[in-house]
Amino acid sequence: MVAHSPLTAQEALSGVFGSISLASWIFLLVPQLIENYKSGSADGISLAFLTVWFIGDITNLAGAVWAGLVPTVIALAVYFCFADLILISQCVYYNMKNSRRTRKTSTRSQDSVEAPLLGRRDSSNIGLPGSHRRDSAASRRRRASSLPTIVDVEENGSEWMKNAMSIVGVCVVGAAGWAIAWKTGVWVPQPTDDDTAGTEMALGAQILGYASAVCYLGARIPQIIKNQREKSCEGLSLLFFMLSLLGNATYGAGIIFHSTEKEYILTNLPWLIGSLGTMVEDVTIFIQFRVFGNGESSSALEA
Repeated sequence: MVAHSPLTAQEALSGVFGSISLASWIFLLVPQLIENYKSGSADGISLAFLTVWFIGDITNLAGAVWAGLVPTVIALAVYFCFADLILISQCVYYNMKNSRRTRKTSTRSQDSVEAPLLGRRDSSNIGLPGSHRRDSAASRRRRASSLPTIVDVEENGSEWMKNAMSIVGVCVVGAAGWAIAWKTGVWVPQPTDDDTAGTEMALGAQILGYASAVCYLGARIPQIIKNQREKSCEGLSLLFFMLSLLGNATYGAGIIFHSTEKEYILTNLPWLIGSLGTMVEDVTIFIQFRVFGNGESSSALEA
């Protein structure tokens, strides 16, 4: 049996956090894919957000390959790129589908304008393509806002409870995965004496790492602006951003718990910036979820 370095509490925490981060990234896009499917729309999520994020994942993959990182890291980077493409493809599909439907609705509305009798009977909607749809949506929101507030509280509490249980489940899966990997010898403690080897990383790989960090930091800005402009987070999955926050936090913790040596931190600085920096933006989106919700309260006030 191969002798391994003794497992310290610090190294064990590094392994557990790294494994939880891995589990978070694997399940990350699933909630948003489900949200888009259930609503039959991708209007809530910014395509600019996904596109810049995809570019970040591509540069991250290129940097990992160039730096010759372990196969697990490269395989995960490839998975990220494919997962991004699936979500982007779904969003483009729904946007094109709903755009054609809107054009048909506009054509029917325009035809109704040319019918004098219909125009007199419903003059409030003349010349406003899609106004029937908007009015019905507004009326639904007004009806929803007129329900007892205890119902809204119970629904919000139930949603947050489901998300919290999902986060706990991901943490349990990640920790169990690390325990199994350690017991079977797949994961072994890495001595910090070898950290200086990380300073040999190629300059090109470092540049790509910083480029991916910049993309990750900039990706959420279009989504934050979209939410602020529309005063709504409707169509977004809160669990999607909760998993992102968990993944980034545990990824950074995994690196820091492994070693705080200057050389090691500098080697991993691009990925630390990309992970820990985006946590601030995720928190901003959480605040928007809290303030705007699905836009129902603001629309009720405007009605």
